[in-house]
Amino acid sequence: MKAIASSLAPIVGKENAVCLWENIELSHQERIQQALVSGISPSCVVYPQSQEELAAVIAAAHRQNWRVLTCGSRSKLNWGGLVRDVDVVVSTECINHLVEHAVGDLTITVEAGMKFSHLQGILAAHRQFLAFDPTTPELATIGGIVATGDTGSLRQRYGSIRDQLLGITFVRADGQIAKAGGRVVKNVAGYDLMKLFTGSYGTLGIITQVTFRVYPQQETSATVVLTGKAEVVAAAAATLKNSALTPTQADLLSTKLVSSLGLGKGLALMTRFQNISESVKAQSHRMLQLGQKLGLDGAIYSAGDETTLWQRLPEQIHNSVPGSVITCKIGVIPTAAVEVLRQVEIGLIHFGSGLGLLKFEDQNQVLQLRDICQSNAGFLSILTAPHQVKQKLDVWGYTGNALQVMHRIKEQFDSKNILSPGRFVGGI
Repeated sequence: MKAIASSLAPIVGKENAVCLWENIELSHQERIQQALVSGISPSCVVYPQSQEELAAVIAAAHRQNWRVLTCGSRSKLNWGGLVRDVDVVVSTECINHLVEHAVGDLTITVEAGMKFSHLQGILAAHRQFLAFDPTTPELATIGGIVATGDTGSLRQRYGSIRDQLLGITFVRADGQIAKAGGRVVKNVAGYDLMKLFTGSYGTLGIITQVTFRVYPQQETSATVVLTGKAEVVAAAAATLKNSALTPTQADLLSTKLVSSLGLGKGLALMTRFQNISESVKAQSHRMLQLGQKLGLDGAIYSAGDETTLWQRLPEQIHNSVPGSVITCKIGVIPTAAVEVLRQVEIGLIHFGSGLGLLKFEDQNQVLQLRDICQSNAGFLSILTAPHQVKQKLDVWGYTGNALQVMHRIKEQFDSKNILSPGRFVGGI
């Protein structure tokens, strides 16, 4: 096994750029093992210092038929299917530089290993921001966010990652560097590989650079929380959908999640408005009045209280003892969101898209909710779960008719099946 590390050390060059598995921190070993089918551990973890070094590492893996698991800072390594027979783990966390920030054009290009929080800090200096709110923003890297399609609640106003991604550079499975898209908002050149790579979990190539459109920071922000009986919350959501109000974030919350956040009793509709102060004040009060007319309890959060509330919300879903719970991503038609939340203790669903997160302790509940989601034109995929659950259940639960097409795409991009094999839909 040490022969792989010896082969890669001359490529990356710098001291500690290749770490033998037995020398990796125990916490990092545990995080990586959560992504692997139980069995043989990888030989080493490699930290290329540049896009070119990464390309050379992957080219060597391609020649030798080494199976590669790619990651950034490992914050989402335990998402998706278990990866089979990994020889080497390749991390992009050292490929993390700012490439270009076109402030006036509202675009930014960065390397994939840059932390999301660092990128937001760069943009904040120019009163701009990247309009998505991923899981673990302090740890998540840009490449990992794109690879897993981890958008968050801001998709209510700004759309998904696919809508904000303008261009990518990636390393192919054979080690060649390729590009798609560009660095301007109006760009139609070439195939739209950005959408293909978003949410592909590193199975088609390794993203090394990304270009996003960014947005000016809003002047003021306020959040309205309405709580009460499920059918009344559903009526409030329907009224909001048909109104002239323009929230930037809007989530439906389950009963236990509402209680754990100290927001009251029953289900909740949590709606955030961001704009100039006059607009935020008018919209938030109108939303509060809408709820009160329906008989819901309501409150307006602003400043630090509001920031803390939105920070705590995803933590209630994701911050658990590793391996102790099952976290799932779902999608349903938005009108079915409240009915789904009535079936679970902890969950949230984005009001506009019908996408959401659920948290379980019983794998039988997963199958029951999957049936409910699929009967409502949706899906349920397992993000994190104990090994025995992922080995027993179909993580993705895909029932569509595109599996053959997906396998053909995988064959075109990675004919030797060396990139994160088994992590994506259908064992891809």
